[in-house]
Amino acid sequence: MITVSDLRKVYRQGSDEVVALAGVSLEVPTGKIHGIVGHSGAGKSTLVRCLTLLDRPTSGTVAVNGTELTNVSDNQLRDARRRIGMVFQHANLFDSRTTAQNIAYPLELVGTPKAEITAKVTELLELVGLSKFGKAYPSQLSGGQRQRVGIARALATDPDILLCDEPTSALDPKTTDEILDLIKKLRDRLNITVLIITHEMHVVKQACDSVSLLEAGRIVEHGAIEAVITNTEGRLAQTLLPLPGNAPRAENDGPVLDLLYTGAQATEPVISSVSRKFNTDLNVLAGSVEQLSDQQYAHLRIQLPIDADVNAIIEHLQASGIAVTTKGTK
Repeated sequence: MITVSDLRKVYRQGSDEVVALAGVSLEVPTGKIHGIVGHSGAGKSTLVRCLTLLDRPTSGTVAVNGTELTNVSDNQLRDARRRIGMVFQHANLFDSRTTAQNIAYPLELVGTPKAEITAKVTELLELVGLSKFGKAYPSQLSGGQRQRVGIARALATDPDILLCDEPTSALDPKTTDEILDLIKKLRDRLNITVLIITHEMHVVKQACDSVSLLEAGRIVEHGAIEAVITNTEGRLAQTLLPLPGNAPRAENDGPVLDLLYTGAQATEPVISSVSRKFNTDLNVLAGSVEQLSDQQYAHLRIQLPIDADVNAIIEHLQASGIAVTTKGTK
């Protein structure tokens, strides 16, 4: 588990102060994948450095599995860092080392016996799907394969936490999906907690259980995917489950409803069932269906006739488990 409380980081530039983090608080439970999204300059990279104490926060606390890193000695911090694996945008491999030697490097640093290193590297090569590439050099690997090596190296010390800083931004879409699938499989198999720093909403859609939106050093939206999606007015919901450009409303000036539903409901004939039950015509203004964190979501905007029994229709939809937001009239 990762627990961050009121984390602040202030840099000095001459006589000026630059606030990179302005009171960030979040908690990521064990075995979950959490995404931190935001534009360049939002404070994402500073947050990663503070989480690993590569940069000391100005104030606030960082705890990993109950150990408060901001208060431990240097020796204890080195031990704690071994429980945190880091995956970077570029794998940062040693060109002069083979795949196996790159994975072994963290174990060599802590004096692990050679026989144990060999066994561990063999295990990790199989885990990330590179059993046949142990003797290959980075120049002989594709971008996705190099990132797999980076992930295996991050796992060499059996970490509890995996911090991924823009792990797919240098990859093509197909390879991105393969790396995200690998991260999810590793999470499931090893029960590790994963924090992904990214500016790509596709990463959140594909892999994350929860998400935070970081802006100017502050978390401005936060929650589990299903929670942020239900806030259809929120920026995360509008980005994760966007509606295409709205079609013109009908001339009847009737009320507009936003419908949000998940799972099996997302494929149900909602419009036709309402139309039959209330003997009324509905105008579909816009809609989208997305797969988010292994769950299907549908977002639909409809317009009712001006004489429709709005309350009865809303009650019927809500009784079916559909979240309804009234958008009003034009």
